[in-house]
Amino acid sequence: MAAPRSVFTPEHEEFRGVVRDFLARDVAPYHEQWEQAGQVDKTVYKAAAQAGVLGFSVPEEYGGLGVDDFRYNAIVAEELGASHLSGPALTLHNDIIAPYLLRLTTEAQRQRWLTGLASGELTFAIGMSEPTAGSDLAGIKTSARRDGDEWVINGQKTFISNGILSDVVIVVCRTDPDAGHKGFSLILVEKGTPGFELGRKLAKIGHHAQDTSELFFSDCRVPASNLLGTEGRGFYHLMENLPSERLSIGISAVAGARSIFTQTVQYAHDREAFGQSIGSFQANRFTIAEMATELDIAQIYIDNYIHQVLDGTLTAVDAAKAKWWCTELNKKVVDQCLQLHGGYGYMLEYPVAKAYQDVRISTILGGTTEIMKDIIGRDLGF
Repeated sequence: MAAPRSVFTPEHEEFRGVVRDFLARDVAPYHEQWEQAGQVDKTVYKAAAQAGVLGFSVPEEYGGLGVDDFRYNAIVAEELGASHLSGPALTLHNDIIAPYLLRLTTEAQRQRWLTGLASGELTFAIGMSEPTAGSDLAGIKTSARRDGDEWVINGQKTFISNGILSDVVIVVCRTDPDAGHKGFSLILVEKGTPGFELGRKLAKIGHHAQDTSELFFSDCRVPASNLLGTEGRGFYHLMENLPSERLSIGISAVAGARSIFTQTVQYAHDREAFGQSIGSFQANRFTIAEMATELDIAQIYIDNYIHQVLDGTLTAVDAAKAKWWCTELNKKVVDQCLQLHGGYGYMLEYPVAKAYQDVRISTILGGTTEIMKDIIGRDLGF
């Protein structure tokens, strides 16, 4: 039995019910066909907005609910993780894009883009990773040169979640090649802009319903007013949002692991071998006991950090700890649960098999486990 939680109020749990209803009604029935298509139907974002599970942090004057409480973000992340419905990029919009548009935009930009996010009319992506710059953001080569009232962008991006479906991409560009970390800026580029081309929809091990693509920019001209935040502060803008983004990944990881573990416990009770349930064999019983304990530890650990987000004390180092440990635990739990299923665990009709496919990216996206450990180690003076 999972450890009791104190981080959520009855109002939050009521919202959890709303999220579950949305997923059951507007996502689950279509997810298999979206996996085959390699992307979701774009109308799911409008449905999410109407249900109140997308863009809820956006102020009411821009069409949102004005709910500035990270626990609501956490619930969406948990329910997506627990249901293993990876297609709709809701956490991308709620945890990454919305904070940028809330914190860094001008009034004209809010009217132009924030209202579209809140209504689900506009979908977004963020263009960071490049073929030669993944975890090393300082290695980004995509450039933006000021030419009068325009930015001229050249370069390419890869591994871009929601890249195919996005209407607007926040592109991380090098605007001053000689300024190091102070030489990056964020620029919004809309689909259909001349010089902006979509590349391949990339084939992946898992998360088949969420499109991931390449993006190409060749003398792509956008208005100077498309600059997001302050010129030369792009790297720092990214760093400001990374702690809550990484925590959200950890939150989803714990929920996903818990979901598969719960299903596996039931399977271990029901499945028999040599005249007894497979869970009753000591080796299996010990494995299950270890997972139960580690998941309880992880839940208490992650809830503590949710509290820290609420009181403004979550640090980048603590978020790195949560991100790497919880995603590695998720990977370990799913692997052990698949083993307990035996041959059936390798069959895609069992949720554990699909979870095994999807879980592998969790220790890579948002910063690899190795990068997270490096952040922690540097903080300790090494």
